[in-house]
Amino acid sequence: MSLKDQISEEIKAAMKAKDKVRLEAVRSIKKVLIEKESEVKGKGQETLTPEQELEVLMQQAKQRRDSINQYQQAGREDLAEAEKAELVIIEEFLPQQLSDAEVAAIIDEVIAEVNASSPKDMGKVMGPVMQRLKGQADGKKVQELVTRSLDLKSRACE
Repeated sequence: MSLKDQISEEIKAAMKAKDKVRLEAVRSIKKVLIEKESEVKGKGQETLTPEQELEVLMQQAKQRRDSINQYQQAGREDLAEAEKAELVIIEEFLPQQLSDAEVAAIIDEVIAEVNASSPKDMGKVMGPVMQRLKGQADGKKVQELVTRSLDLKSRACE
């Protein structure tokens, strides 16, 4: 079953359960999926690939996280809580998130592969790490861990 079909089923279930938060979240996912699908149809592709569907979900989750931060900074906890509820629903459709230790292990592997030794090598490390983690870790968290690993590596080399 494609993600679009799964989302359609979720919409029906949310309507039956009268779950307004879930209904709004899955409708927003479906809207973005339909927009993305029409975009790729213009380029000759029939439907979205699983990678493109994952990309849409990751984008939706990132938008919610950014909104949560902005609302919290503005002192609007009510709006932040609504975004958090939607984020939880969106994350149900994403792959299982890896722990910091699992992400750090992948980062260490990539650092060794590309022979990175200082924070200047951030670009050489981030691309391959994000490719391997596709949807399994938040980009900001990965960036923090890569920075930390490269800082430790450069101190060890000194």
